[in-house]
Amino acid sequence: MPRKGKSAELARWLEEQRPGHIGETEFARLGAALAPVSKNYLRKLVRECGVPLDPMVEGVRQATFDELEASLLRLLEEYRQAGAERRMAVRRLVITAKDHARLAARSPEKRQQKQEMILWLTTWLENPPVFEEWVRIRRGVKK
Repeated sequence: MPRKGKSAELARWLEEQRPGHIGETEFARLGAALAPVSKNYLRKLVRECGVPLDPMVEGVRQATFDELEASLLRLLEEYRQAGAERRMAVRRLVITAKDHARLAARSPEKRQQKQEMILWLTTWLENPPVFEEWVRIRRGVKK
């Protein structure tokens, strides 16, 4: 089935640009090329395109606990290496993910899973350096 709309535009952009990865610069260029498009929808599209993404482009994945852990650990590394302004940008990304999890938790089918994910996100936000050890303990993983 041929792609339509923004998905088709993304496919054309990828064919023309052939990026080895999509970082924040490429993401901004892509946003301009596909305008008008929301950052959230664009992030969803690039996650599905198969090109490696920088942590700030990929954002926080919440489909599974494994994805959530992996994306939060990548963002933790970004946070550790950042200055104050960049750290705030990382925190905003995690806060947005927490807000999305709260909305998803309204659904009775997803409530239990999303409440646990909210705990993970809140723990990350309260003390990012502790998160890596906390999640290992929470999941019962031995060193």
